Amino acid sequence: MAYLQLCGIEKFFGEHRAIKGIDLTIKQGEFIVFVGPSGCGKSTLLRLIAGLENIDGGSLMLDGRDITDQPSSKRDLAMVFQSYALYPHMSVYENMSFALKLAKVDPAIVREKVERAAAILNLTTYLERTPKELSGGQRQRVAIGRAIVRAPKVFLFDEPLSNLDAALRGQTRVEIAKLHRDLGATTIYVTHDQVEAMTLADRVVVLRDGLIEQVGTPLELYDKPANQFVAQFIGTPQMNVVPLQQLPAPVQQQAPAEAAGGAIGLRPENIAVRSTGTTPVGGQVDLVEALGAETLIYVSTPGGAQFVSRQNDRTGLRAGDAVSLDIDASQAHWFDPAGHVVAGQGA
Repeated sequence: MAYLQLCGIEKFFGEHRAIKGIDLTIKQGEFIVFVGPSGCGKSTLLRLIAGLENIDGGSLMLDGRDITDQPSSKRDLAMVFQSYALYPHMSVYENMSFALKLAKVDPAIVREKVERAAAILNLTTYLERTPKELSGGQRQRVAIGRAIVRAPKVFLFDEPLSNLDAALRGQTRVEIAKLHRDLGATTIYVTHDQVEAMTLADRVVVLRDGLIEQVGTPLELYDKPANQFVAQFIGTPQMNVVPLQQLPAPVQQQAPAEAAGGAIGLRPENIAVRSTGTTPVGGQVDLVEALGAETLIYVSTPGGAQFVSRQNDRTGLRAGDAVSLDIDASQAHWFDPAGHVVAGQGA
């Protein structure tokens, strides 16, 4: 049964139709991640759900209640911002308890809720400090704690890890995943980060130009993208998508008829680098990225195609070396000239 339901949601900024009739059903307890390129509408859609922007068309239902025109304070949602949005003159305790005090909640209950949230987030020893005395990761946990104490029906996260360095992003991502599991809360999370989307989400919503391109589990989107846009957006490094005319005839002949004039899509792990002359696809190494546990090899072909191959073993190849590419066409995704998936893909 739908817990949060978006029906034909639209948003205009002047003449610009930013959100173009979004339909989405979210179950209670789900972790939903919105992803897409800059300007696709993911943050705008989150703000419409939060009540920070007015909905210009469609309806928004939460737990059977129409909240389309409700102010944000009445929606029973809590939002965590990229910028933390903490009061600098207040202590951690005061920041986390502020909304409850405004609602005139009994002080004993306020303390109980704040101390519980602080324990969950490992903030107990920092309750008397001010934000300037905390690290970026600690400040973000305070912002999350402020949302937890309100016990909302839905948590909303707007790129909460963007201001953190790489190591802290990884640590905080694990904490958010554990927090979601412990609280069982319905969560909507906006990010542009592939790893966050793939590791946190129960389902990923891929947006482009104010529309939903595909909704599915992370592995569904990785293995069975609906179109070329999703195929290249999900996965790091991104899928190799090469026009068929840039490939030798033996590869082109394996394509379904519907892909004529289109392209082949291959994940980096489905391309192996071999000795020169051993396959029909020859090329030259442009770059080798030795990452320790895996190696990425970038290869360009005489026809102008560029590929990246991922392999688990290390290599002695260097830039400029001649190689051949072993393409596993059984794992290929085939696209027509418009970028739509056509029958015959192996994945």
